[in-house]
Amino acid sequence: MIPVHTYSIVARDPTTGELGVAVQSHYFSVGSVVPWAEPGVGVVATQSFLNLAYGPEGLELMRSGRSAPEALAELVARDPEQDLRQVEMVDAFGSSAAHTGERCVAAAGHLVGDGFSVQANIMVDDGVWPAMARAYQTASGDLSDRLVTTLEAAQAAGGDLRGQQSAALLVVAGEPAERAGEGKRFDLRVEDHPTPLVELRRLLQLARAYRYVEAADAAVGQGRYENAAAAYQMAMGLAPEIAELKAWAAIALVQMGQEREAMPLFATAFRTDPGLVELLPRVAALGLVQVDPTLLEQIAALAPERGTPS
Repeated sequence: MIPVHTYSIVARDPTTGELGVAVQSHYFSVGSVVPWAEPGVGVVATQSFLNLAYGPEGLELMRSGRSAPEALAELVARDPEQDLRQVEMVDAFGSSAAHTGERCVAAAGHLVGDGFSVQANIMVDDGVWPAMARAYQTASGDLSDRLVTTLEAAQAAGGDLRGQQSAALLVVAGEPAERAGEGKRFDLRVEDHPTPLVELRRLLQLARAYRYVEAADAAVGQGRYENAAAAYQMAMGLAPEIAELKAWAAIALVQMGQEREAMPLFATAFRTDPGLVELLPRVAALGLVQVDPTLLEQIAALAPERGTPS
């Protein structure tokens, strides 16, 4: 029996069908034990004196056709220590359910809404989970944003009696994956941090930036350099501190014949990370991009000399 006292939310986005779970706790690596999700099936959060089996077995029951309330009722009924458990589920159709055992550490409780459920235990008081429900129902943005906003509302309402330590966000597609391993939208964990929700919000922004990077990389491979440049620009806007994104954006501009616009990006990237001067020659050597040797030399000359302050 693992004592994981925490607060969490499970939800289905009615527009996109995406399924998500988010959690924060004063517990190391809460994301490794509480959240469970499967594309096109459902999401589960198991906590308090948790039984890990609620995660995979809950998903298995929903995969076999049980609704979230049916799956949860079946698992609770056969659990001899159900009074110590706190579990919530949402299925791919938006049915939601939750269970808070009588022996969960106070303040403990849950609220089940249309397509979502919030739950919490060992909170400062019983105002935390109602604050979570209100936040989710009024939050803007996509499902991931709304889930993190819900956690932030819990913390603003007092949160965990013991403070903060770790957090996690897991969001999957509303349709079953065509191939194993596909269908995850976000899978983010903050294992140990003084302000895990601040860090989770930062990671979500960074993850969004790298989704644009993936789209841009695919566009480069297909020779769609204008699309690649636009996607890299979006990524840079979300994560301006990452030098590599500037280098890739500059490479795309070079392929579009916009060398003048590319040069300042190369220079900025090289000042931050001189090793990036090797990126373009190595990509060109594979035939993925075409660059005149003279231009390669001009770009390489933008790198700061060894020992020169960046």
